[in-house]
Amino acid sequence: MKSEKWTSAPTAEQTGGTPSLPTGSTAPVLRMGVEEEYLVVDPVSRQLSTRADKVVTEAATELGDRVTTELTRYQVEIRTHPHTSLTALDEDLRHSRRSVARAAARLGLRIISSGTPVLGQHTPLPLSAGRRYAQSLATFRALDHEQTVCACHIHVEMPGLATALALSNHLRPWLPALIALGGNSPYWDGQDTGYDSWRTLTWGRWPVSGPPPYFESAAHYEDLIGRLLTSHTLLDRGGVYWDVRPSHHVPTLEIRVADATPTVDDTVLLAAAVKGLAATALAAVRDGQPAPRPEAELLRAACWRAARDGVRGHSIDLASGRLQPTTRLIEQLWTTALPALAPEDLARLHATRRRLLAQGNGADRQRAAYRHRHSHHDVIDHLIQQTTA
Repeated sequence: MKSEKWTSAPTAEQTGGTPSLPTGSTAPVLRMGVEEEYLVVDPVSRQLSTRADKVVTEAATELGDRVTTELTRYQVEIRTHPHTSLTALDEDLRHSRRSVARAAARLGLRIISSGTPVLGQHTPLPLSAGRRYAQSLATFRALDHEQTVCACHIHVEMPGLATALALSNHLRPWLPALIALGGNSPYWDGQDTGYDSWRTLTWGRWPVSGPPPYFESAAHYEDLIGRLLTSHTLLDRGGVYWDVRPSHHVPTLEIRVADATPTVDDTVLLAAAVKGLAATALAAVRDGQPAPRPEAELLRAACWRAARDGVRGHSIDLASGRLQPTTRLIEQLWTTALPALAPEDLARLHATRRRLLAQGNGADRQRAAYRHRHSHHDVIDHLIQQTTA
């Protein structure tokens, strides 16, 4: 996300007041943006290609600085503009995906949107050029060798750090539901991991990752970040990899818990869930309602269970600690999120929600593609088609 895209007039919070809502509104009007990461593959061998930098150069003729490289030379990242409308976000994502796909095709390559590669990768990884990536390898060592993972990051514009942290506190209990919805990484090195989101487990190895702490204040947050920097646990603020974090370079709260999704419809469904949850939570913050505070260990366990079982298994009820069908958790999510969405947003989500019930999340659909002929090539071909569907 480029900061100039998010520039706005000073808010009440920034000038010492409290965030305000539009007259007659029960929830704030939210601007949102999305970052998506894709893998570059050879359409014949279906293996990963190290030519992502060439794809980025090609795609930049259409997308400019909204397309960039990532940690490895297998990955491409795109960034949308900020939008208040899910329809506009949908159009932006489709344009971006198709631009990158066309750029890859001109080089004889394809892109897939998957949380992990289906087939193997080189070890050590071919890292992208750049001082920060070199520093990361020197600091985190073999951790970098298994980080060919791709995510979907959703940014929600915030008036200031205090509001962002209050919203983070309210969103923490919903992380397992978002992991289950976004699960799209069942395969690793040609093997079914048994998880819907293996990326979640891989990413959880980083020292500052997983569900964020409950923050008492902006000072609490700044003190903790300062100590993590002083102890050289972080290279910089960009290395805060919690599932929800205040962005270090744009005025947003970044929800980064989901795998890269197979289709634009899947990304927009996730964005709608985040938008509805965020709007509801911001109204609660305005009204002075305290955020739920599940035990950190139980929340982490619930995220693990969601990564394993996806939408068709069981989840952990954070209040009782008992298992429940994940369908119940997802229904609770929609009961909370949908009332905060605009009528035009609700209409466009109906078909995607119905498909989720019938076909499952991205991981379920990857496995369905595999079962036809027990072929990982079929999975990759399915992902190539889905990415620009």
